Amino acid sequence: MPEQALRSLAQPSARFAGDNGAPDPLVRHALARVIDQTSYVRAVVALCTSRLLMPIVASGDETGHPDPDRHAEMAAVTLQAEGVTHLLAFTGIDSMRAWNPQARPVLCLLDELAATVEPSNASTLLIDVAGPVPFVVEGEVLTQLAAGRALVELDTGDFAWVAAAE
Repeated sequence: MPEQALRSLAQPSARFAGDNGAPDPLVRHALARVIDQTSYVRAVVALCTSRLLMPIVASGDETGHPDPDRHAEMAAVTLQAEGVTHLLAFTGIDSMRAWNPQARPVLCLLDELAATVEPSNASTLLIDVAGPVPFVVEGEVLTQLAAGRALVELDTGDFAWVAAAE
């Protein structure tokens, strides 16, 4: 059974006010179609244009149970499986609740989540761990995203990393 670890989390952003947590159907479709490297890259392109949810849960005592004598602290969640630590994220509130109905969503962009992986002592970003289609972002793709770059598909069918102008 995978082990869950809790990490500290800063205050969430209010820039997504009014978002109801519904998944982007284009992102879900892109994730479901991953069968090779090209479709994987297209899924990353779709994720770059969408809002994601990072789950936070109340941290507990050393046993993982809430401590009634403390104020509740919220923490981002990592999951350890087969020697790899993943930071979790979800495409929609439905997939997050399928994983843990008590988790609260923090709305984020993919580059923000990627930049959170290393400080969370994780090595990958695992999206939709409970389905509908789990998706892992790792390696050079994760590094580029954490640096604030987005992946785009050009009219020629090629892919390129882009950064916002300063």
